[in-house]
Amino acid sequence: MRYDDFRRSDNIDDRRDGGGGGGGGFGFPMGGGGGLGIGTVIVLGLIGWAVGIDPRILIGGAEILTGGGQAPTYQTDRRSAPSKTGAPTDEMGSMIAGVLGEIDDRWSEIFRESGRTYQGPRIVLFRNATNGGRCGMAQSAMGPFYCPPDKQIFLDTGFFREIETKFGGCQGSACKFTAAYIIAHEAGHHVQNLLGVLSRATAAQQQASSRAEANAIQVRVELQADCLSGVWVNREAKKRPGFIEGGDIEGALRTAAAIGDDTLQRKSQGRVVPDSFTHGSAEQRKRWFMTGYQQGTVASCNTFGAGNL
Repeated sequence: MRYDDFRRSDNIDDRRDGGGGGGGGFGFPMGGGGGLGIGTVIVLGLIGWAVGIDPRILIGGAEILTGGGQAPTYQTDRRSAPSKTGAPTDEMGSMIAGVLGEIDDRWSEIFRESGRTYQGPRIVLFRNATNGGRCGMAQSAMGPFYCPPDKQIFLDTGFFREIETKFGGCQGSACKFTAAYIIAHEAGHHVQNLLGVLSRATAAQQQASSRAEANAIQVRVELQADCLSGVWVNREAKKRPGFIEGGDIEGALRTAAAIGDDTLQRKSQGRVVPDSFTHGSAEQRKRWFMTGYQQGTVASCNTFGAGNL
């Protein structure tokens, strides 16, 4: 991915120098690893209902890396280092600022075409754990996630290394594009928030007659975000021909497959339980990203109207 000419956004809160406690008083990993403990699940559930988000949105994101198990615990760190605002100057931070700047520009154009105004999300960069605002504590184990009431994306950049080393989702230079795909997916949730999709989905989940039915709604939310990330790639490629390099799309598709619910469940528990899916299968995630990428329209991402996901 060529990103040297991307516009750098300064809508970033960089807490990485806080050693895990930066900006929020949460601390350092104290051992353990993988998945969510019952205490974390309860806390996420309470947070979800309190701020009007179905807790499965938070819990599903928290399980993305591990598929279940014992969560790492964090010791409170009272040394709350100040965060830095603006576009970071290190290579990783600069790339993220560039991707966010281009995401904001392309979605601003798309929204103007339909007579709407777009205001982009803020990205919070952190290590280990940090204050997640109205969505509670943000932990590395949760993977990247979007907090609807604060309109913020929380991102521990170590997740990108996990995609490459633990999941084999990308290799070499293609991992930069994979990072852009992941950020664009979270920005897709922001678009859903602005369009009222998340609130409607949450209301439908609260009326669901079973956990499986609520999960199925969440799958459509996540697949739509995958599709919207593809829409951004389509529009960016038209605006900046050559920004996609050889192997980039293939890397994104490998990543989509690596974090599909069936892939994660097969690795973590040796079997696949479709009723428990919250993000979609590997094949579904690849297909909906490619739908957005190939068609380049929001209308093509109507997962809620699709009979076959």
